[in-house]
Amino acid sequence: MFSAKAPAFDYKGEIKLENISYVYSKNTPFEFNALTNTTVDFKPGEITAIIGTTGSGKSTLIQMTNGLLISDTGRAVIGTYQIPASTKKIPEVKHLRREIGLVFQFPEYQLFEETIEKDIAFGPINLGGDKFESIAKVPEYLKMVDLPEEYAKRSPFDLSGGQKRRVAIAGIVAMDGNTLVLDEPTGGLDPRGEEDFMALFQRLNKEKGKRIIIVTHNMDHVLQIADQVVVMKEGQLFTKDTPSNVFKNKEMIEELGIEPPKLYNLAYKLKEKGIDVLDKDFRTVEELAKIIKEAKKK
Repeated sequence: MFSAKAPAFDYKGEIKLENISYVYSKNTPFEFNALTNTTVDFKPGEITAIIGTTGSGKSTLIQMTNGLLISDTGRAVIGTYQIPASTKKIPEVKHLRREIGLVFQFPEYQLFEETIEKDIAFGPINLGGDKFESIAKVPEYLKMVDLPEEYAKRSPFDLSGGQKRRVAIAGIVAMDGNTLVLDEPTGGLDPRGEEDFMALFQRLNKEKGKRIIIVTHNMDHVLQIADQVVVMKEGQLFTKDTPSNVFKNKEMIEELGIEPPKLYNLAYKLKEKGIDVLDKDFRTVEELAKIIKEAKKK
């Protein structure tokens, strides 16, 4: 934790986006309604995955959580903090964005300092933290994202794409906010890199108590880590439920045009062959195998 001016609001409670709407390129030939009168909430301490086809409003939605975008209607409520529709200037914006850290789809493009050490420490220092204390904690954050401590003095631009992404995420985590919002964080990574990041997000949630909000097209990841799933369709909330309840509904998944997790694809095929396991909850191959074995005994 770094020493900085205490915020005037508590951002750790429920995040609720109430009746939010957003129009891009308003009053032009390119006008596009990204969100329309949508209400959705994110509980403290949970991992929530946001899914939906391209253009369903996912990325616009998450940018409402820390004031990067301001709704045209309704309001955003973050704990005791509120951002009413059409707000022109957000008070306490630094504290808000410290607590609600947003990582874009290619966060490596957010890097700009000459060394990794300076990049990771930039956020805490910019928010009023002690410079020496902030830099001293850099090895801890490098370790957290599985990078060697000796990388601290290297240029971030000498790293691979996946390593740059780890540095960018370390910089967000270094601000020690309560919420990490991630927009397709594993895009372009190899399978090993994807699994490493999923494990990192789970650790931050389970060990550090961070609320994780993640936009992803990978339903295997959703099944693996999410407590809740927000399903978006055409700029509105379609449903919010557990991964199991979302994926067991084959008709809904097909209607949404979403590729289900591999385990649920298998479960759908088993049902066609007379072995129905969709009334059970499972996240892993081992759990599904056990359920299949028990179903065959009946």
